[in-house]
Order: sequence, then structure tokens, then C-alpha cells
Amino acid sequence: MIFVAGSANLDFVVRASHIPAPGETVLGQGFQTFPGGKGANQAIACARSGGALTHMLLALGNDAYAQPLEASLGQAGVVSHIVRTPDQSTGTAFICVSDDAENAITVAPGANRALAAEHLPSLAGFSHILLQLETPVDTVTAYAVAARAQGVKVVLNAAPAQVLPTELLEAVDVLVVNEGELATVAQHQGSIAQCLERVKVPCIVVTLGHHGCCARLDGQILLQSAFPVTPVDTTAAGDSFCGALTAALSRGQDMAQALLHGSAAGALACTRPGAQSSIPTHAEVLALLQGAAPSGAEAELRSFCGFSN
Repeated sequence: MIFVAGSANLDFVVRASHIPAPGETVLGQGFQTFPGGKGANQAIACARSGGALTHMLLALGNDAYAQPLEASLGQAGVVSHIVRTPDQSTGTAFICVSDDAENAITVAPGANRALAAEHLPSLAGFSHILLQLETPVDTVTAYAVAARAQGVKVVLNAAPAQVLPTELLEAVDVLVVNEGELATVAQHQGSIAQCLERVKVPCIVVTLGHHGCCARLDGQILLQSAFPVTPVDTTAAGDSFCGALTAALSRGQDMAQALLHGSAAGALACTRPGAQSSIPTHAEVLALLQGAAPSGAEAELRSFCGFSN
């Protein structure tokens, strides 16, 4: 079983020809709302893409925005542990998605700020806890330390990017970051290989978009090329990756297999609009693994990361 603690937001999404520059106004092409938030997205990905029994701790306001978030988690089979905050609105995110599938996101955390150390229940029976940084970092640290003390593996997606306290890093078993987040955590602007050397956790996974992903596990480097897809919206691709990867690890699969499952889930999420609406099922992930192969450009990926041959 997997326990996810983190954020839940209602996403307000506008599609446009391009993401506005500072001071620029762009006419949008369409508007929709979707359940989102990194924590909730990753919980649904664990359950839906990974087929894992998943619980989630989240904070919601006593407002209409909370209802679609609760419904989405329930429909995915996630067991919710809700902290209700009548004095705080449910978290929201404002997302612009461009025609080339890139996005720009602004988050208003709202109730997500209310999650505190005392809200974490016993983790007996759980193999992994999956955390992110859209809730207070002191709370995330407390959850990671408590999970480590209970023998639960800690997976942290260090997003949004910020410098992490030593106490948190010392409690992490698997750190998942993208290229920019890795540079922030490492406090270094060099190559991926150089940044990896500066972060002292047992395992670091780095997602690299269409290039694929890589991992450093106990000094060993693992490379995984991307699956070829035509992207529509990259929102929640990273969250789908994190959920499927953690679910694979919870089943006892090795890191190479976990990277493969995460990559397949992330690729499929890019082909659909929205956050939770884009997260694929476990059957779809398995079908992609049995069908289309990753690009196989391992030499290019190795060079991109700055690893010596």
C-alpha cells in the first residue's frame, strides 16, 4: 500500500496559442476546470496507473471547489483522509496551456497550507509514502522523518523547486526531480551528472521530458529513453510518472522496471488534456509497454546528461 500526503487543487485551464510574456495579453481558445494538485494527481496515478491500493492525506476548504476533488479521488479508488479548513479556501491553480503543449502554472495553495505534522496517521501496513512540496516544507519534513522511523520508504518529488533542509534529505529514500529542480536541490548549475554528485540521497530520479529519464542508485547510473508520443498537454505528466514509479516500487519491482512504468505513464498523460483526466489506467500503461518501444537513444541521453561513456 502507498500513502500519499500533499496538495489538492482545482485547476482553471485556458488554452492559448502561446504562453503570455510579462505584460502581454493573449486571447485564449477555450476554458475548462479539472481536479489537480500534485499530491492528488500522484495519488490517483498510484491507484490508476500503478494499480496500487492508495490512501491520501489532504486539506480542503468547506467550499464548492472541494467537491470535484473529493469525487475524483473516490472515483480512482483512493481512500481520502481529509483535514477540513473552514477558514481557508480549497487550493486552486491557474494554468495556461500553449498549442505546443507547454504550460505555465500559478498555484494559490489555500487549504494546502493547513496540513501539519499532527495530521499524519499511523503508517502501519504501508510500504511507501509519496510526498511533494506544495504543502509546508516543515510538514513534509515531519512526515518523511515519521515514515522513516516506522520503516516506510520515503519518495519525495521535490516540486515546486526549492532548496531542501538537510533533515528532509536525510529521511528520503528516492528523490524525484526534473532538470531545473535538480539544479535547485544541488545548488549547482552544471551538468546533470555534476548535480547528481552533489545530492546525498540513496536514489535520485531525474525526469528529462522528451529525452527520457535517468537515475543514480547507490552509485549506479540507470538510463531510460522516452516513449515517442505526440503531446497535447504536459500537465500531470510528471505526476503520472511519480505515481506509476512509486507503485512499481511498492510491488517489489527494481528501479529499472519502475523507470519504465513511470515513463510509459508520463508519456500517455501528455496525449490528453487536463491533470487527473489525463492520467492513464494500469491497463493502458501495460499495453504501451507491450507495444510501442522507447526511442532507444541511450547514447544521446547519456551525452545529454553529461555521463562519460
